[in-house]
Amino acid sequence: MKNSSTFPEALRAAEKHISRRDPVLRHYIKLHGECRLQMHTRHFQTLVNSIVSQQLSTKAADTIFQRFVGLYAPAKFPKPAEIVATSDEALRSVGLSGQKLSYIKDLAAKVDDGTIHLKRISQMSDDEIIAELTQVKGIGVWTVQMFLIFSLGRLNVLPVGDLGIRMAIQRLYSLDELPKAAQIEAIAEQNKWHPYCSVASWYLWRSLENKAM
Repeated sequence: MKNSSTFPEALRAAEKHISRRDPVLRHYIKLHGECRLQMHTRHFQTLVNSIVSQQLSTKAADTIFQRFVGLYAPAKFPKPAEIVATSDEALRSVGLSGQKLSYIKDLAAKVDDGTIHLKRISQMSDDEIIAELTQVKGIGVWTVQMFLIFSLGRLNVLPVGDLGIRMAIQRLYSLDELPKAAQIEAIAEQNKWHPYCSVASWYLWRSLENKAM
């Protein structure tokens, strides 16, 4: 597992690895430059934000999240116990649905009572983290995969259920329809993305920003 000081070096190694083996992604690596994935330790905040953001536009999710944080100002972000103690009425007032506030409280309660061990989560394997976090209501495998990539900086995550990944692969590899999980895994194997599937995924997402070629 990479630490923050060696992570940029690992990204550069990943770019070289993929460029040498996959001419399709080589083009997008040249086009978009260095992969800008980052690691951070704001794990609880990230997971709360991921729940808030479910099925919302980025703008709407950001607005609700800022209102949520504002409930606890001037503190930067509430502790799990503070969220558990917050009334449902107060959480609804910032725009959270009853379902989402129950998910956030379930996460906060499980972190507070030690069911979820965020302090040592960076030491766990990807599969262990998926098993750990999917104990929380409202957190599924896709959410954990995004957490692995964008929070923990895990380099070999391939989110085969992500619509953006499926759309990018269909377009870039000239498929007649959106690929299913097994086909995505086969393409990753064929093009030697492992052990850097997260970086390949980042460039697949970036490719969606470009007009069809």
